[in-house]
Amino acid sequence: MACLSTSYRVACGSRRQQVHKFIGRLLMDNNSMERQLSSLRTVAHLTSPLQGYRITTVQSSINKHTQLTQWTNGLHRLSFNAGQEYMNSMHNSHTCSHNRNHSSVHTQQPAGPVREIQIDPYIILDDELKYFYDDVRDLLQSGTSQPELDTIACYYFDGQGKALRPMVTMLMAKALNYHLNNESHQLVHKQRQIALFSEMVHSASLVHDDVIDQSDFRRGKPSVNALWNHKKVTMAGDYILSIASIMISRLRSDDVTIVLSKILTDLVQGEFMQLGSRETENERFAHYLTKTYRKTASLIANALKATAVIAQAEDNVAEVAFQYGRNIGLAFQLVDDMLDFVSSTEQMGKPTAADLKLGLATAPVLFACEKYPELNPMVMRRFSEPGDVERAFELVHKSHGLEQTRFLAKKHCNEAIRLAQELTESPYQKGLQVVADLVINRIK
Repeated sequence: MACLSTSYRVACGSRRQQVHKFIGRLLMDNNSMERQLSSLRTVAHLTSPLQGYRITTVQSSINKHTQLTQWTNGLHRLSFNAGQEYMNSMHNSHTCSHNRNHSSVHTQQPAGPVREIQIDPYIILDDELKYFYDDVRDLLQSGTSQPELDTIACYYFDGQGKALRPMVTMLMAKALNYHLNNESHQLVHKQRQIALFSEMVHSASLVHDDVIDQSDFRRGKPSVNALWNHKKVTMAGDYILSIASIMISRLRSDDVTIVLSKILTDLVQGEFMQLGSRETENERFAHYLTKTYRKTASLIANALKATAVIAQAEDNVAEVAFQYGRNIGLAFQLVDDMLDFVSSTEQMGKPTAADLKLGLATAPVLFACEKYPELNPMVMRRFSEPGDVERAFELVHKSHGLEQTRFLAKKHCNEAIRLAQELTESPYQKGLQVVADLVINRIK
């Protein structure tokens, strides 16, 4: 996935977007035809750079379907011109990634000369995500007559974030709907409300974190904590949560409300866990993973489960959605903890080594403790003595802590891919697998 930009957006030009949209529509319409014509099977794959995308048929009967033939011809016209551009952009992006100094950890993987078509989740969800942040701001503005409260509450909904949570939520929702053969507009609208909820809760947690951590910088700009006083910022975070809760209550589903409420209890408990530590190394790592689930993965896992519950999916299907979200969430945070040691402030949009400065021992440090036991007392005193942060940073890079962290994240991504494959094949199911690649290969 080296051709995708670091914000997960396509950076290869409008022609490549045309190709992706064409592929997505072709796959969706072809899947619909497969339900009606069981004899028809198509496989889309990438051939040589000059040929670009080619649609290969395994039965000659496809020639009888004029519409599909027209799609194929159109695809050839697009891909003949875009193929070389597309492969060059992948090569250039890959070359750039190796020119960056991110220690010994590879944050990008090379693309092979021949590979299966990769769905861009953001493109196939364009209709659902296009006005996403506008809708969030409208919700917040409609609930208050206090201009300053509205300004603070809307501050992080500027469209500059990765929008990972709503994207994954809607991707799972659409994959589930296809799996359940229920793709009604009413259901999709309800699931989009859940996606709105996930991003609003996430941003509210960032607002509260800024107060707790006394942050000055986030997403490449001054944090809310640096611009307004603590009391106003805290209340603005509470306001976002209240508006999100009102929105979910309007779905009139007790089961969905219960699932999503679990996110809020986990967030609070995770924050409390982060304030403490454990004596022994085994307890310490278990403590870290539990905290990571509650602070990060629970939100994704339960939002995805809620999309299954609102679709009235069976328990085993809802569990697939939950476990997929749990694994993606854990992997995302593990990579985030790794990037805190290997990315620049400009790339991350916030100061690097921030966790060490806050006294937090994340996975790279805990793995490094195995090789350098001198880190253990630093962990227990939360890197509070002069020189602790610098020494710990150095030892992490001298150890295999970063490689071990990435390996663990990769395991969770592989499990997420396996879970996604339990759903009926569709562009959205394929997109869920692509998300795992985006998470493990991101550099910001």
